[in-house]
Amino acid sequence: MNQTLPAVLTDFAAFLRRPRLLVPSSLRAAEARRGWATLLAMYVGVLLLIVLPLIKAWQTAFALPSPDAFGKIPPMLLVPLVVLAAPLAEEIIFRGWQTGRPRALWLVFSALLGAGAIMAAQHSGSDAGVVLSLLAVLIVIAAGWIVLRKRRAAPRWFEAAYPVIFYLVAGGFALAHLGNYPAMSLIAVPMILPQLWAGLVLGFMRMRFGLFASILAHGLSNGAAVLLALVLG
Repeated sequence: MNQTLPAVLTDFAAFLRRPRLLVPSSLRAAEARRGWATLLAMYVGVLLLIVLPLIKAWQTAFALPSPDAFGKIPPMLLVPLVVLAAPLAEEIIFRGWQTGRPRALWLVFSALLGAGAIMAAQHSGSDAGVVLSLLAVLIVIAAGWIVLRKRRAAPRWFEAAYPVIFYLVAGGFALAHLGNYPAMSLIAVPMILPQLWAGLVLGFMRMRFGLFASILAHGLSNGAAVLLALVLG
């Protein structure tokens, strides 16, 4: 490893080789803010100089359409949704629980269980079933939240499986953005390379500097994308 690189970049490379649970700091310390800014600059630089040219070449080679996600959003809601709401929601959903805190894992489990129950109730056409399912989920969440209030350490199974979990989440985050394109196909999968790169960097940011750090970086990158889209028409 090149020891002349900033420590945060060498740590990022080591983390990608073997993702592991970290104890996040915050951005309160000047050193943490410098590390976060260095990582953000690296993320944007690789995105602009390597990732975007690659997907542009792929798009041209296969005559693929450009993403139309921004076109689906009313102009007045573009900034609030894309720059504020989307980064907040996506970071909480995809990375908020990645420290393995039992309470956070319980929320994820309850949300998945609740979504399945509500979908089943909707499929049966029962409005009462939907309401009862939602009520049951809220009770389960509250009960687990109380029972797990004193547990902070991540379960051993989560720690052991974390390398796989990290890459599955990064891949899932990227695949979720296939909906940005007018038509989904296997040939369009490489077009979500920017989101995969974002998932890797934001995942490390969340583990190294905390959830707010990844939300802030996500919002700034989305804002830059909106600005670029507006400039290019």
